[in-house]
Amino acid sequence: MPSRIHGRRRNSGALKLHPGGGGLIEAGAPVSHACRIGIDEAGRGCLAGPVVAAAVLFASSFDFAAELPGLDDSKRLQPAKRGELADLIVQKATAYGVGFSRQGEIDAVNILNATFRAMSRAVLALAGSLEKAENARPVVLPPLVIDGNKVIPQEQWRACARDPEAERRVWEEYFPAPPGDFPAVVPALPMQCAVVDGDALIPTVSAASVLAKTVRDGIMTRLDALYPGYGFARHMGYGTKEHLRALAEKGPCRLHRATFRGVKPRAATAVVLKLP
Repeated sequence: MPSRIHGRRRNSGALKLHPGGGGLIEAGAPVSHACRIGIDEAGRGCLAGPVVAAAVLFASSFDFAAELPGLDDSKRLQPAKRGELADLIVQKATAYGVGFSRQGEIDAVNILNATFRAMSRAVLALAGSLEKAENARPVVLPPLVIDGNKVIPQEQWRACARDPEAERRVWEEYFPAPPGDFPAVVPALPMQCAVVDGDALIPTVSAASVLAKTVRDGIMTRLDALYPGYGFARHMGYGTKEHLRALAEKGPCRLHRATFRGVKPRAATAVVLKLP
């Protein structure tokens, strides 16, 4: 069985890559993580709004410490620092892409599959920017390194590749930057691996984490003005006491994930009356 990689930050060992939709990671000899696409998501555990994924690629010679000082797992960073880093990531990355899955799709296919679709769309948007920059068709993608313990299944990749326009621009007006175009020729799902705590261990994944979180927070802040009273700009859709109280008082809005506990109504408890 594949083993998790544990160790000091930025020294997580080798990545054992597997084709298509299978495989995790195994420890091994040290290897560079450059020229791999880092992927992470934000908003998977929220009660409202989309799940957003980012995919980021840097040159093999990129100096993360010098060019992105303070880069870390987005959860460890203050919002101002995340925003500063997100701007630098967009400027300095060889290519990046953002993808998402909105609440209707989350309810339809479940949050795990919706997350895979958001990741797939992020990679496809990155491929589109590479195609545009290099004027090359079809694009051959480098391996994917995904935060967590699961990789993108072929089924979910194909679902996005079959219908690349679906979901792509639904949230465009809320993005800090346009999500970008998909490639004219959809590439094959590249080799990939998953790394537990990859957002804290591998710089490219940390960068994806920062970009995904920054983009999603921007979306939720904008949506707060359209759907006031829930506090989206403060809790970003997570199930805080404030959010749950607003749900109890106002009921869900169209941004809420109807299948999530805390949003869907509780089943009524049957009361048996004993008649005299």
